[in-house]
Amino acid sequence: MRADFGLEAGARVAVIGPSGAGKSTLMGAIAGFVPHAGRVTWQGRALAHDPGARPVSILFQDNNLFPHLTAFENVALGLKPSLRLSKEESLRVADALVRVGLAGLDNRRPAELSGGQQSRVALARTLIRARPLLLLDEPFAALGPALKADMLALVAEIATETGATMLMVSHDVADARAICGQTVLVADGVARPPKPTAALLDNPPPELRAYLG
Repeated sequence: MRADFGLEAGARVAVIGPSGAGKSTLMGAIAGFVPHAGRVTWQGRALAHDPGARPVSILFQDNNLFPHLTAFENVALGLKPSLRLSKEESLRVADALVRVGLAGLDNRRPAELSGGQQSRVALARTLIRARPLLLLDEPFAALGPALKADMLALVAEIATETGATMLMVSHDVADARAICGQTVLVADGVARPPKPTAALLDNPPPELRAYLG
């Protein structure tokens, strides 16, 4: 697929388009997981080849939680894979869990949490990494409408507070309308430059009209 566009710092951008069009490929290229030609830059500099060195946090649909670790430990991985935390770092993890509404659930493992609570653990781990670029690859697609709305609102609130630049893949255009001022359409192997979300969805081009039905 091809992409050639830039984003303003702090923008909240939806990424929509047909299945298989390349939305996740775009996210993977930005995160450093997918090899690609050309360059991905941040603040005028090409991003490092090592995904871990990129200023990126990514939240996937399956949450990527480790079943044998507690909620606290899963979040702590965002700070130190060794899980050897200082007192200050432990307080940061506890604060992150409180921030996403999981106070008192520190010692529960993923199997002991609901789907929504698991999503909150994954979001807390993303939050604690404090990276300036936040990628969301349909992390709340499996949640019910009310819970998904709550999670989207929380993500938008956190992005606003931290000033993070956010890209969010979604199959639901209502998600884009809810929290994203701009939208990137991915279709026919091309990621189009971002357009204002309301204008794009209210007057969709043929490719988007075909997708929306």
